[in-house]
Amino acid sequence: MTSTRESFLAGLSHEADRFQLRAMDALDDGSSVLVAAPTGSGKTLVAEYAIHRARTSGQRAFYTAPIKALSNQKYRDLCELHGPANVGLVTGDNAHNADAPIVVMTTEVLRNMIYASSGRLDSLSAVILDEVHFL
Repeated sequence: MTSTRESFLAGLSHEADRFQLRAMDALDDGSSVLVAAPTGSGKTLVAEYAIHRARTSGQRAFYTAPIKALSNQKYRDLCELHGPANVGLVTGDNAHNADAPIVVMTTEVLRNMIYASSGRLDSLSAVILDEVHFL
């Protein structure tokens, strides 16, 4: 187990489930991960670990959601976890702290960045596609 994983797990108030640990193993091995599990089962923990890994390595993480309302809620949640200085928000009509290490955005904004070969993708380590089934 890596020290990054150890520090992440040490901060939890509960033990990680087996599917969460398997997803973390895949991330640690450099693989992409798709987590499909029922609402409330702990998928977000895997996303939080991906963000932790990115921050620990000095890289960035993008958290995307298909609609603005979900992006705004996740922005508030991540600000509580990581502090407002470390989290940005970019939607079609709003940009706040867009160069932060963690940026929440609509999936459409990420798509546009990819098509434009944006320099903001250069130090990107993790992309979380939340509620991807809406797409």
